[in-house]
Amino acid sequence: MGRFWAVTILLLGLLKPVSNRAQTPPQPVPTTPVPPDVALVPGPATLLVTGVFTLGFRLRGGTLGRYSDFPELEGFKKSGKTSTTTTRIVQGRRFADLTITQRYVPYGEGEYVIKPFQLTVNGVVLRSSGSTVRVGPAAPANPTALTKPANPTAPLQAVGDLDKLFGKPKPVLYQEVPDHAFMAVVADRPSVFVGQGVRVGLYFYLLPTDQELLAFHDFDDQLPPLLHELHQPTAWQEPGPEASVTPDSVRYRGQRYLRFRLAENVYYPLTAQPLRFPPLALTMVKFKVLKKPEAGQDNRLAGYKTFLSPGVTVQVRPLPDASRRGVAAVGSYRAVEAISRTSFRVGESFTYSFGVEGQGNLSAVLAPPIAPWPGLEVYGPEVRENPTPGGGRKLFRYRLVARRPGLLPLDSLLQFIVFNPATGRYDTLRPGLRPMVRGVVAAAAPLPRPEADPFYGPALAQADTTMQSLDVYRDVRRYADWLLVGLVAVAGVGWWRAGRRQ
Repeated sequence: MGRFWAVTILLLGLLKPVSNRAQTPPQPVPTTPVPPDVALVPGPATLLVTGVFTLGFRLRGGTLGRYSDFPELEGFKKSGKTSTTTTRIVQGRRFADLTITQRYVPYGEGEYVIKPFQLTVNGVVLRSSGSTVRVGPAAPANPTALTKPANPTAPLQAVGDLDKLFGKPKPVLYQEVPDHAFMAVVADRPSVFVGQGVRVGLYFYLLPTDQELLAFHDFDDQLPPLLHELHQPTAWQEPGPEASVTPDSVRYRGQRYLRFRLAENVYYPLTAQPLRFPPLALTMVKFKVLKKPEAGQDNRLAGYKTFLSPGVTVQVRPLPDASRRGVAAVGSYRAVEAISRTSFRVGESFTYSFGVEGQGNLSAVLAPPIAPWPGLEVYGPEVRENPTPGGGRKLFRYRLVARRPGLLPLDSLLQFIVFNPATGRYDTLRPGLRPMVRGVVAAAAPLPRPEADPFYGPALAQADTTMQSLDVYRDVRRYADWLLVGLVAVAGVGWWRAGRRQ
């Protein structure tokens, strides 16, 4: 019996710890949570002009809340966003990495500076110190892909797909959307007189709906040859406003167009030869559209399209009776004048300004001479010019001194002969002021004698009155020539004796 109880007590002692361990719930293994991480994703340092520059940020181990807008980059245009999600497993747990990418399309070739910027993602500020991006030329178009228009005079010359845009595109997935853009050389009048101004501009027109299909290509390199073709050797050229990438809205054939000013000048023909502007060509980037658009994608394939403007000729007519009339200013002018006094006295100087104001070439307006008048001294003129587009004001300022009293007939002393192209007639512009000079003629004062001057009087009294020969300078030159010949002879003899000694 004692042995039985001993075995029973031993079994009960072994079972009690097991039951206690079974009743205690398992404790979870502590794990350290992975904090969310946000980082900037920089873009490439180099790309093609038909490529895409990207900026983005990557969010790891968290949920995207709010984030600020991506910056505007100089030389690039925003072209949509893309998002990419990547799944990863850390310590047995599943996390999703989210990448938001902003796409930028370059306007043209060159080196662009990305200024420092910052983004705020879920309250975290991400800062970029900036960088430099070099945009290179596009890959050459495939000659076999060029298409010729049915009409040789049509603006479309050639369309070629680029080999690369977003990786390796498939052209069969894109379709050509017709545009309504064209380029033209426009003159504000078909014919002008010699010296009359004509405004000629080179413009690019497109419908507002065509802005997504076309973009300027290598504009800085294409513009100088176009300006050179617009130069006219037989005309005075007045530059207009510079080329602008900001269009203005115009009406053409009942439709609203956006007009880009590529060049604009005012020409004043110097001869009767016509002004001939040749056809000009401009290459643009033309996009094809994806047949099945995808959300978040650019859905475009870049190519080239060349626009051709037709030539323009402006006829130039000679001035009537030009040989008999002489030099005349051409334009729509009126006379302007101003005077510095309201009362005039003998011997007192005053200023008188006379000129023209209106539309025309101010550079061709010359100062009118003042006819001689007894007792009137004339000094000047000073020229003052205030140009405006296509004209302005030009004044000639004279300083006058009247030595005699009486009426000063300025309308008989000054005149402008101008040819008005609007009426086809010559006009004579005259002053409207006739100042009255008052006073008496002052007696002429005798000239002072040199001997009475306190400085020159004693100097003249002590001066040597001996007559000098007129040939004194010629004699000095002759003596100097003989001296040089003697020195050369002495040097030659010395050189000869030194050679014999050796």
